[in-house]
Amino acid sequence: MIDIKELKFDENGLIPAIVVDEVSKKVLTLAYMNEESLKISMEKKLTCFWSRSRNELWLKGETSGNYQHIVSITADCDKDALVVVVKPEGPACHLGTQTCFENKVWQNDELHEFSLEQLIKLIEGRKTEQKEGSYTTYLFQKGLDKILKKVGEESTEVIIAAKAEDKNETIYEIADLAYHVMVLMIEAGISLEDIHNELASRHVIDHKVKQEKMTK
Repeated sequence: MIDIKELKFDENGLIPAIVVDEVSKKVLTLAYMNEESLKISMEKKLTCFWSRSRNELWLKGETSGNYQHIVSITADCDKDALVVVVKPEGPACHLGTQTCFENKVWQNDELHEFSLEQLIKLIEGRKTEQKEGSYTTYLFQKGLDKILKKVGEESTEVIIAAKAEDKNETIYEIADLAYHVMVLMIEAGISLEDIHNELASRHVIDHKVKQEKMTK
């Protein structure tokens, strides 16, 4: 851990803070902190910035309720910029969007990044928009029993491929299973964040158990 005194604030006493969602890894916003707002952020474990337009401290969520719970704060190699990883309680942007960075300027389609977040949004869209000819829409139209049947079938396919020690086929079948599980998640109203939080809580428990065994 470095001391705040080691950070390089600019001539106005500010340092840029890039706020990132812990789960989606998306950049939510770019704001500025001074030494006081940084100290408040660490004490409250909530993002607090310095508003350059209002020339005052700004605790994110104080008026909107969209607090950002801080997971970590990391400085770059020059110690003149910060990355603040958070668990947001609501949209980061004052326009009501999840992130302030919604206006895409350019994209290289050959290198377009895939993410589970994008996939599950696509699956969710198939349920709400009911696109004709879509297999995903077909599953939602058939209902929970059909979805559960597919999850069961794909689980069996994973077991068969893994038992045969066929790595490529196992990867293929796990991908099929993951997709159908995500369809089930949307049908059941379960988000990726719900799963993330559950796994995170188990990690803490497992860590504690290991510590207890080591002390016995």
